[in-house]
Amino acid sequence: MTRKLIIGLCAAALVLALVGWGGARLMKAVSTTAASSVPVTRVKRGDVTITVHATGELSGSHTEMLSAPMTGGGDMAITYLRQPGELVNPGDVVVKFDTTEQEYKLKEAEADLAEAEQHVLQTQADNQAKQEETRYALYQAKMDVRTAELEVRRNPILADIVARENTLALQAARDHLHQLEQDTANQQATSAAAIAIQEAARNKAKVEAQTARQNIDNMVLRAKSRGYVNIAQNNNGNFFYYGMQLPALQVGDTVNAGMMVAEIPDLRNWQVTAHIGELDRGHLSVGQKVNVTIVALPGKTFRGTVKDIGGTVGAFWNRHFDCTIALDQVSPEMRPGMTSNIVITTGTYPNSLWVPSQALFESDGRTFVYLETHSGFVAHDVKLLRRSESQVVLSGIQEGQVVALASPEQQNQGAPSKAGAMKALGQ
Repeated sequence: MTRKLIIGLCAAALVLALVGWGGARLMKAVSTTAASSVPVTRVKRGDVTITVHATGELSGSHTEMLSAPMTGGGDMAITYLRQPGELVNPGDVVVKFDTTEQEYKLKEAEADLAEAEQHVLQTQADNQAKQEETRYALYQAKMDVRTAELEVRRNPILADIVARENTLALQAARDHLHQLEQDTANQQATSAAAIAIQEAARNKAKVEAQTARQNIDNMVLRAKSRGYVNIAQNNNGNFFYYGMQLPALQVGDTVNAGMMVAEIPDLRNWQVTAHIGELDRGHLSVGQKVNVTIVALPGKTFRGTVKDIGGTVGAFWNRHFDCTIALDQVSPEMRPGMTSNIVITTGTYPNSLWVPSQALFESDGRTFVYLETHSGFVAHDVKLLRRSESQVVLSGIQEGQVVALASPEQQNQGAPSKAGAMKALGQ
């Protein structure tokens, strides 16, 4: 029994030793696997050139805008439209709108004008006839007064009653003449007012006809300068969703008065409008030199200058600002809308310590890196001197030290399962 007890105790001790050894190896395998899953890099020293990279769109400066005319009506349908990128010369038709409504108004105005002119002529003829009648009546009244005056001169040789009748007849003739003269003045004023009313109606119809003709002329948009046509987006529909690329206008679409339909950039001046991340705004300033490459023109690099820096826009997860770059060189192959890549060198830091930008972390006001030590990765505070999209210049760390390119804490949360650890243990 004693011998069996001793053998049992030895066996139990051996089992416990094997379990302890296996657990230690398992823990070591798990730690090694987790640590090996974290990407790392070494702190480097050298000259660091901070550059800003962005993608932009080529466009012409001093662009000629072609907008739908202010005709005072509702929506206007496009009946003719140049193709995007088509070359036009001054005077060429770029856009035409449906003029059916304006042509109808023109015909109505012309008909009203013709009718008003006939009314004017008729009124003038009626007034002339009345003036002739009035003139004859005045002449007859004057002759009656003259005849009565001659009869009155015979009164001394006539009987009293006849003389009295002659005097009364003269007075009546004079009163009639005076009344006709007053009526003639009133009639002239009335005739002038009637003619003025008809002429006002004629002028109104004439203005309406001229307005309709002008509207028809305005509904044909012509180029004022030589350039390539850039068609505007159709934002007049009800199909807009956030992040959706709106289609370009085409024949048959309707637009509102004043809405831009097309633009013709000036071929003598080109610029690039780029969307640059908010992080790089502090590195840019007006006047900085820029290298521009156009995707459609491989092998060519164009020099430019930062012309304008706009305000920050966009959602909080995608804050950016527009930067306008004026090109110092132009090429006849350039077209509006071509995708352009820009590179702006903002500064050079000689003999500096740097790491990739993803190796730097910020939390609770701290700026730190995960430094590799014998016991694993530890958060190590550093001072940020300059940042770009790809590099950060630091101090407070030594050249050659190994830092993590991702958070080890997050990597540990995704550590391998027990089956994976056992597999590593078996290896």
